[in-house]
Amino acid sequence: MSSDPPFQITPQILSIAGEIQRLLGRLEGLESRPILPELRRGHRILTLHASCGIEGNSLSLEQVKTVIAGEAVIAPLKDVLEIQNANRLYEMASKLSPSSERDFLRAHKVLMDKLLDNAGKFRKGNVGIIKGDKVAHVAPKANLVPKLMQNLFRYIKDTKSIPRTIVASIAHYEIEFIHPFADGNGRMGRFWQHLILIKEHPLFALVPFESVIRKRQKEYYSALSASDQAGESTKFIEFSLSALLESLTEVWNTFQPGPTSSLHRRKTARQSLQGKWFSRKEYMTVLKSISSATASRDLNEGVELKELTRSGDKARAKYRFLE
Repeated sequence: MSSDPPFQITPQILSIAGEIQRLLGRLEGLESRPILPELRRGHRILTLHASCGIEGNSLSLEQVKTVIAGEAVIAPLKDVLEIQNANRLYEMASKLSPSSERDFLRAHKVLMDKLLDNAGKFRKGNVGIIKGDKVAHVAPKANLVPKLMQNLFRYIKDTKSIPRTIVASIAHYEIEFIHPFADGNGRMGRFWQHLILIKEHPLFALVPFESVIRKRQKEYYSALSASDQAGESTKFIEFSLSALLESLTEVWNTFQPGPTSSLHRRKTARQSLQGKWFSRKEYMTVLKSISSATASRDLNEGVELKELTRSGDKARAKYRFLE
Protein backbone atom coordinates (compact mmCIF):
# COMPACT_ATOMS: atom_id res chain seq x y z
CA MET A 1 0.00 0.00 0.00
CA SER A 2 1.15 3.58 -0.66
CA SER A 3 2.67 5.18 2.42
CA ASP A 4 1.60 8.73 1.52
CA PRO A 5 -2.06 9.82 1.23
CA PRO A 6 -3.03 10.38 -2.42
CA PHE A 7 -4.06 13.91 -3.44
CA GLN A 8 -3.30 16.66 -5.96
CA ILE A 9 -2.45 20.30 -5.35
CA THR A 10 -4.84 22.19 -7.64
CA PRO A 11 -4.79 25.94 -8.46
CA GLN A 12 -7.91 26.29 -6.29
CA ILE A 13 -6.15 24.69 -3.31
CA LEU A 14 -3.11 26.95 -3.73
CA SER A 15 -5.29 30.04 -4.08
CA ILE A 16 -7.39 29.35 -0.96
CA ALA A 17 -4.35 28.32 1.10
CA GLY A 18 -2.69 31.59 0.10
CA GLU A 19 -5.76 33.59 1.12
CA ILE A 20 -5.78 31.84 4.50
CA GLN A 21 -2.14 32.75 5.09
CA ARG A 22 -2.74 36.37 4.11
CA LEU A 23 -5.74 36.63 6.42
CA LEU A 24 -3.76 35.10 9.28
CA GLY A 25 -1.12 37.73 8.69
CA ARG A 26 -3.73 40.46 9.01
CA LEU A 27 -4.98 38.88 12.24
CA GLU A 28 -1.50 38.81 13.81
CA GLY A 29 -1.15 40.65 17.09
CA LEU A 30 -4.77 40.23 18.19
CA GLU A 31 -3.82 38.31 21.35
CA SER A 32 -3.99 41.53 23.38
CA ARG A 33 -7.54 42.41 22.34
CA PRO A 34 -9.92 42.38 25.35
CA ILE A 35 -12.65 40.66 23.32
CA LEU A 36 -10.55 37.52 22.77
CA PRO A 37 -11.46 35.55 25.96
CA GLU A 38 -15.16 36.15 25.30
CA LEU A 39 -14.74 35.27 21.64
CA ARG A 40 -12.84 32.07 22.50
CA ARG A 41 -15.58 30.95 24.91
CA GLY A 42 -18.30 31.70 22.39
CA HIS A 43 -16.50 29.84 19.63
CA ARG A 44 -15.95 26.82 21.88
CA ILE A 45 -19.72 26.62 22.38
CA LEU A 46 -20.28 26.89 18.63
CA THR A 47 -17.62 24.24 17.96
CA LEU A 48 -19.03 21.69 20.40
CA HIS A 49 -22.60 22.30 19.30
CA ALA A 50 -21.65 21.90 15.64
CA SER A 51 -19.28 18.93 15.75
CA CYS A 52 -21.57 16.87 17.97
CA GLY A 53 -24.67 18.16 16.15
CA ILE A 54 -23.36 16.85 12.83
CA GLU A 55 -23.54 13.39 14.41
CA GLY A 56 -27.12 13.89 15.64
CA ASN A 57 -26.65 15.46 19.08
CA SER A 58 -29.92 17.16 20.07
CA LEU A 59 -28.69 19.86 22.47
CA SER A 60 -29.31 23.50 21.60
CA LEU A 61 -26.63 26.19 21.77
CA GLU A 62 -27.98 27.36 25.12
CA GLN A 63 -27.98 23.80 26.49
CA VAL A 64 -24.38 23.31 25.36
CA LYS A 65 -23.46 26.55 27.13
CA THR A 66 -25.19 25.29 30.28
CA VAL A 67 -23.49 21.88 30.15
CA ILE A 68 -19.96 23.25 29.83
CA ALA A 69 -20.73 25.63 32.71
CA GLY A 70 -21.25 22.49 34.82
CA GLU A 71 -24.99 22.94 35.24
CA ALA A 72 -27.77 20.39 34.71
CA VAL A 73 -30.00 20.30 31.63
CA ILE A 74 -33.02 18.22 30.76
CA ALA A 75 -31.72 16.20 27.82
CA PRO A 76 -30.73 12.62 26.91
CA LEU A 77 -27.75 11.49 29.00
CA LYS A 78 -25.89 10.35 25.88
CA ASP A 79 -26.12 13.82 24.33
CA VAL A 80 -24.93 15.48 27.54
CA LEU A 81 -21.98 13.08 27.79
CA GLU A 82 -21.03 13.79 24.18
CA ILE A 83 -20.77 17.52 24.92
CA GLN A 84 -18.95 17.03 28.22
CA ASN A 85 -16.44 14.66 26.65
CA ALA A 86 -15.87 16.86 23.60
CA ASN A 87 -15.30 19.87 25.84
CA ARG A 88 -12.70 17.94 27.87
CA LEU A 89 -11.00 16.92 24.64
CA TYR A 90 -10.78 20.44 23.20
CA GLU A 91 -9.48 21.70 26.56
CA MET A 92 -6.59 19.23 26.47
CA ALA A 93 -5.64 20.00 22.84
CA SER A 94 -2.51 21.96 23.79
CA LYS A 95 -1.09 18.83 25.46
CA LEU A 96 -1.53 16.55 22.42
CA SER A 97 0.78 15.90 19.47
CA PRO A 98 -0.82 15.57 16.00
CA SER A 99 1.73 12.90 15.01
CA SER A 100 1.35 10.69 18.11
CA GLU A 101 -0.65 7.47 17.89
CA ARG A 102 -0.67 7.35 21.69
CA ASP A 103 -2.25 10.81 21.87
CA PHE A 104 -4.74 9.91 19.12
CA LEU A 105 -5.95 6.90 21.10
CA ARG A 106 -5.94 8.91 24.31
CA ALA A 107 -8.07 11.59 22.62
CA HIS A 108 -10.61 9.02 21.45
CA LYS A 109 -10.80 7.55 24.93
CA VAL A 110 -11.73 10.97 26.33
CA LEU A 111 -14.18 11.69 23.50
CA MET A 112 -16.03 8.39 23.87
CA ASP A 113 -15.74 7.91 27.65
CA LYS A 114 -18.87 6.09 28.93
CA LEU A 115 -20.23 6.06 25.37
CA LEU A 116 -18.25 3.21 23.82
CA ASP A 117 -16.93 0.05 25.48
CA ASN A 118 -13.69 0.01 23.50
CA ALA A 119 -12.99 3.76 23.64
CA GLY A 120 -9.36 4.51 22.88
CA LYS A 121 -8.81 1.33 20.87
CA PHE A 122 -8.79 0.70 17.13
CA ARG A 123 -11.74 -1.26 15.83
CA LYS A 124 -11.47 -5.03 15.47
CA GLY A 125 -14.29 -5.51 12.98
CA ASN A 126 -14.92 -4.38 9.42
CA VAL A 127 -17.34 -1.47 8.93
CA GLY A 128 -19.30 0.37 6.27
CA ILE A 129 -21.25 3.63 6.37
CA ILE A 130 -24.90 3.44 5.32
CA LYS A 131 -26.75 6.51 4.03
CA GLY A 132 -30.42 5.74 3.58
CA ASP A 133 -30.58 2.40 1.76
CA LYS A 134 -27.12 2.69 0.17
CA VAL A 135 -23.61 1.88 1.29
CA ALA A 136 -21.84 5.27 1.25
CA HIS A 137 -18.39 4.07 2.27
CA VAL A 138 -16.64 0.77 2.94
CA ALA A 139 -13.70 1.35 5.27
CA PRO A 140 -10.40 -0.55 4.95
CA LYS A 141 -10.29 -3.92 6.70
CA ALA A 142 -9.66 -3.79 10.43
CA ASN A 143 -6.28 -5.52 10.20
CA LEU A 144 -5.03 -2.67 7.97
CA VAL A 145 -6.00 0.13 10.37
CA PRO A 146 -2.85 0.22 12.58
CA LYS A 147 -0.50 0.41 9.60
CA LEU A 148 -2.62 3.01 7.79
CA MET A 149 -2.71 5.19 10.90
CA GLN A 150 1.05 4.81 11.43
CA ASN A 151 1.58 6.00 7.86
CA LEU A 152 -0.70 8.98 8.47
CA PHE A 153 1.09 10.01 11.68
CA ARG A 154 4.44 9.73 9.90
CA TYR A 155 3.09 11.89 7.08
CA ILE A 156 1.81 14.52 9.51
CA LYS A 157 5.18 14.61 11.26
CA ASP A 158 7.51 14.56 8.26
CA THR A 159 5.71 16.65 5.63
CA LYS A 160 7.23 20.13 5.47
CA SER A 161 6.84 21.02 1.80
CA ILE A 162 3.16 22.00 1.79
CA PRO A 163 1.19 24.34 4.09
CA ARG A 164 -0.06 22.82 7.34
CA THR A 165 -3.58 23.94 6.47
CA ILE A 166 -3.46 21.43 3.60
CA VAL A 167 -1.89 18.73 5.81
CA ALA A 168 -4.69 19.29 8.35
CA SER A 169 -7.34 18.81 5.64
CA ILE A 170 -5.63 15.64 4.40
CA ALA A 171 -5.50 14.24 7.95
CA HIS A 172 -9.20 14.97 8.43
CA TYR A 173 -10.12 13.12 5.26
CA GLU A 174 -7.83 10.17 5.93
CA ILE A 175 -9.31 9.65 9.40
CA GLU A 176 -12.79 9.60 7.87
CA PHE A 177 -11.61 7.22 5.13
CA ILE A 178 -9.72 4.80 7.41
CA HIS A 179 -12.53 4.95 10.00
CA PRO A 180 -10.18 3.65 12.74
CA PHE A 181 -12.78 3.36 15.50
CA ALA A 182 -16.13 1.68 15.97
CA ASP A 183 -17.67 5.12 16.62
CA GLY A 184 -16.59 8.75 16.95
CA ASN A 185 -14.62 8.96 13.69
CA GLY A 186 -16.30 12.12 12.41
CA ARG A 187 -15.66 14.04 15.61
CA MET A 188 -12.07 12.74 15.73
CA GLY A 189 -11.41 13.80 12.14
CA ARG A 190 -12.65 17.31 12.79
CA PHE A 191 -10.79 17.55 16.10
CA TRP A 192 -7.51 16.29 14.59
CA GLN A 193 -7.73 18.94 11.88
CA HIS A 194 -8.31 21.52 14.64
CA LEU A 195 -5.30 20.16 16.54
CA ILE A 196 -2.94 20.45 13.58
CA LEU A 197 -4.18 23.97 12.90
CA ILE A 198 -3.71 25.30 16.44
CA LYS A 199 -0.19 23.85 16.53
CA GLU A 200 0.49 25.85 13.37
CA HIS A 201 -1.00 29.12 14.69
CA PRO A 202 -2.77 29.86 18.01
CA LEU A 203 -5.29 32.11 16.24
CA PHE A 204 -6.92 28.99 14.82
CA ALA A 205 -8.26 28.39 18.35
CA LEU A 206 -10.60 31.33 17.67
CA VAL A 207 -11.98 29.80 14.48
CA PRO A 208 -15.39 28.04 14.76
CA PHE A 209 -14.49 25.84 11.79
CA GLU A 210 -16.90 23.08 12.79
CA SER A 211 -19.88 25.45 12.78
CA VAL A 212 -19.21 26.31 9.12
CA ILE A 213 -19.01 22.59 8.31
CA ARG A 214 -22.37 22.04 9.97
CA LYS A 215 -23.86 24.94 8.01
CA ARG A 216 -22.46 23.36 4.83
CA GLN A 217 -23.06 19.79 5.95
CA LYS A 218 -24.42 18.58 2.62
CA GLU A 219 -21.29 19.89 0.86
CA TYR A 220 -19.15 18.26 3.55
CA TYR A 221 -20.55 14.81 2.88
CA SER A 222 -20.50 15.37 -0.89
CA ALA A 223 -16.79 16.25 -0.70
CA LEU A 224 -16.08 13.12 1.34
CA SER A 225 -18.01 11.02 -1.16
CA ALA A 226 -16.33 12.62 -4.19
CA SER A 227 -12.90 11.97 -2.70
CA ASP A 228 -13.83 8.36 -1.93
CA GLN A 229 -14.89 7.86 -5.54
CA ALA A 230 -11.76 9.52 -6.89
CA GLY A 231 -9.47 7.55 -4.58
CA GLU A 232 -7.78 10.75 -3.37
CA SER A 233 -8.57 13.62 -1.01
CA THR A 234 -8.32 16.52 -3.50
CA LYS A 235 -12.03 17.44 -3.53
CA PHE A 236 -12.22 17.27 0.24
CA ILE A 237 -9.14 19.50 0.62
CA GLU A 238 -10.77 22.11 -1.62
CA PHE A 239 -13.96 22.03 0.45
CA SER A 240 -12.13 22.00 3.77
CA LEU A 241 -9.94 24.97 2.92
CA SER A 242 -12.92 26.97 1.67
CA ALA A 243 -14.74 26.29 4.96
CA LEU A 244 -11.64 27.29 6.92
CA LEU A 245 -11.32 30.53 4.97
CA GLU A 246 -15.00 31.29 5.61
CA SER A 247 -14.45 30.71 9.34
CA LEU A 248 -11.36 32.93 9.41
CA THR A 249 -13.23 35.65 7.55
CA GLU A 250 -15.94 35.58 10.23
CA VAL A 251 -13.25 36.08 12.87
CA TRP A 252 -11.68 38.91 10.88
CA ASN A 253 -15.07 40.62 10.58
CA THR A 254 -15.41 40.51 14.37
CA PHE A 255 -12.47 42.89 14.68
CA GLN A 256 -13.47 45.30 11.93
CA PRO A 257 -14.84 48.76 12.67
CA GLY A 258 -18.61 48.81 12.56
CA PRO A 259 -21.24 46.10 13.13
CA THR A 260 -19.82 43.36 10.87
CA SER A 261 -20.41 40.27 13.07
CA SER A 262 -23.60 39.08 14.75
CA LEU A 263 -21.96 39.42 18.18
CA HIS A 264 -20.81 42.96 17.40
CA ARG A 265 -24.15 43.92 15.83
CA ARG A 266 -26.12 42.85 18.89
CA LYS A 267 -23.69 44.70 21.17
CA THR A 268 -24.14 47.82 19.06
CA ALA A 269 -27.94 47.49 19.08
CA ARG A 270 -28.00 46.89 22.84
CA GLN A 271 -26.60 50.38 23.44
CA SER A 272 -29.66 51.92 21.75
CA LEU A 273 -32.37 49.38 22.55
CA GLN A 274 -31.52 48.14 26.06
CA GLY A 275 -34.54 48.08 28.40
CA LYS A 276 -37.32 48.24 25.81
CA TRP A 277 -39.17 45.94 23.42
CA PHE A 278 -38.28 46.40 19.77
CA SER A 279 -39.10 44.92 16.35
CA ARG A 280 -36.82 43.56 13.66
CA LYS A 281 -37.42 46.82 11.75
CA GLU A 282 -36.21 48.86 14.73
CA TYR A 283 -33.13 46.62 15.02
CA MET A 284 -32.40 47.32 11.35
CA THR A 285 -32.85 51.06 11.96
CA VAL A 286 -29.95 50.93 14.42
CA LEU A 287 -27.88 48.76 12.04
CA LYS A 288 -28.60 50.48 8.74
CA SER A 289 -26.38 48.35 6.47
CA ILE A 290 -27.86 44.87 7.13
CA SER A 291 -30.59 42.99 5.28
CA SER A 292 -33.81 41.71 6.84
CA ALA A 293 -32.51 38.12 6.55
CA THR A 294 -29.33 39.03 8.46
CA ALA A 295 -31.40 40.82 11.10
CA SER A 296 -33.58 37.74 11.55
CA ARG A 297 -30.52 35.50 11.95
CA ASP A 298 -28.98 37.90 14.47
CA LEU A 299 -32.15 38.03 16.54
CA ASN A 300 -32.83 34.30 16.43
CA GLU A 301 -29.25 33.56 17.48
CA GLY A 302 -29.58 36.10 20.31
CA VAL A 303 -32.73 34.39 21.56
CA GLU A 304 -31.07 30.96 21.45
CA LEU A 305 -28.03 32.26 23.34
CA LYS A 306 -30.32 33.91 25.94
CA GLU A 307 -29.08 37.39 25.08
CA LEU A 308 -32.62 38.28 24.00
CA THR A 309 -36.16 37.30 24.90
CA ARG A 310 -38.90 37.20 22.26
CA SER A 311 -42.66 37.79 22.34
CA GLY A 312 -44.88 36.91 19.40
CA ASP A 313 -44.11 35.16 16.13
CA LYS A 314 -42.78 36.02 12.69
CA ALA A 315 -43.48 39.59 11.52
CA ARG A 316 -45.21 40.49 14.80
CA ALA A 317 -42.28 39.35 16.97
CA LYS A 318 -40.87 41.77 19.54
CA TYR A 319 -37.50 41.41 21.25
CA ARG A 320 -35.84 42.70 24.40
CA PHE A 321 -32.25 42.45 25.58
CA LEU A 322 -31.79 40.52 28.83
CA GLU A 323 -29.66 42.00 31.59
